[in-house]
Amino acid sequence: MIVYVLSALMFGVMVPYMARRFAKFMPATFAAAVVEMFRPGKKIKAYYRLEKYKNLLKWSMLLSVVVAGLTAVAYRHFGENGFGWIVFFIWILILAAEIDWRTFLLPDILTVPLLIAGFAAAVSGNGFVVAEESAWGAVVGYVLPVMVSLLIVWRKKDAFGGGDVKLLAALGAWLGVEGLLYVIVAASVAGMVYALVCRKKMLAFGPMLAWAGIGVAFWLF
Repeated sequence: MIVYVLSALMFGVMVPYMARRFAKFMPATFAAAVVEMFRPGKKIKAYYRLEKYKNLLKWSMLLSVVVAGLTAVAYRHFGENGFGWIVFFIWILILAAEIDWRTFLLPDILTVPLLIAGFAAAVSGNGFVVAEESAWGAVVGYVLPVMVSLLIVWRKKDAFGGGDVKLLAALGAWLGVEGLLYVIVAASVAGMVYALVCRKKMLAFGPMLAWAGIGVAFWLF
């Protein structure tokens, strides 16, 4: 567990930075993302200037603790067997939430691998649900928001973004249909509460879905 927690601390520190890099160039491929995120240059050095990026550094430290804490709790909750899959599930959702929060976009290079990994984990017996439930969850996760979008598109064209649909499909692949429905309800309630409290007319739905997905995984499994 110590290795996972230490890795989580390092990953959490880098999440806001990776999100900023995605916001600048939105890479089309995973290889391009890796190259751009770790390419040396002035932008990377500027990140460590405390005077200019003080708030970002504080957020990085906070996320580092949150990711490490979630990883430790997940290890105790789910056990060692197949834990690498669960770490991937949690970490990718946290990164996706941060990117969508900053850019209002969910990149395919995160949502598509998350979807594939969800089904692969189910097939290998290391996921939360069996393969059949995973497949149905992915289908419902994709079809349901598309149908809802068709019903409300005449009122609000961008009610659901393509990234949200793919993220829902990925969450369905991991959590199955039942878990997916809980995620949608929890994310919707959280989104409405946040919009009312903060008086927001528009907000990124991806972070609500991502954190709801993590919460449902702990609660349901």
